[in-house]
Amino acid sequence: MMPRTNFLWLAIASLLFATSGSARADFRLCNNTSSRVGIAIGYKDGEGWTTEGWWNLGARSCDTLLRGTLVARFYYIYGIDYDHGGEWSGKAYMCTRDKEFTIRGIEDCLARGYDRTGFFEVDTGEQKSWTVQLTESAEQAAQQPLPQYTPLIPPNGGQPGLPQLPLAPRSPSR
Repeated sequence: MMPRTNFLWLAIASLLFATSGSARADFRLCNNTSSRVGIAIGYKDGEGWTTEGWWNLGARSCDTLLRGTLVARFYYIYGIDYDHGGEWSGKAYMCTRDKEFTIRGIEDCLARGYDRTGFFEVDTGEQKSWTVQLTESAEQAAQQPLPQYTPLIPPNGGQPGLPQLPLAPRSPSR
């Protein structure tokens, strides 16, 4: 007969082993730059459009923006480089503000007292989880504008769900 304490430890170890092997389904973002960055995300759920921010990521770190299985194919990201002034942006305009926020709706941002900010689109291809990688580029260091949505593919050919997004110089109109 197995002593009760050994059975308890065996049950706990089995539970930990079972949960550690299962893949998490989340939307993650990794900052692969040498700067601190601020991140906002936009998405459409069952109730409509929502934007949320700010996640502050240190250099070469990752964070989970949304936990659980992804419910949409497209998500939208805006990032700002706190140390060098660049940004990751696009043409999908959504509402933001300078302080921490959760904003319902993407219409009439300015009239509602919010900023109108351009986000770039992330196509998850209907995957259950996704990771976005923000990167710097040599072109940015030379202060040359980068085309929007240009992925930087790592030498190994990249991994599905891990797009590399270059830092674009911040536009003077913002």
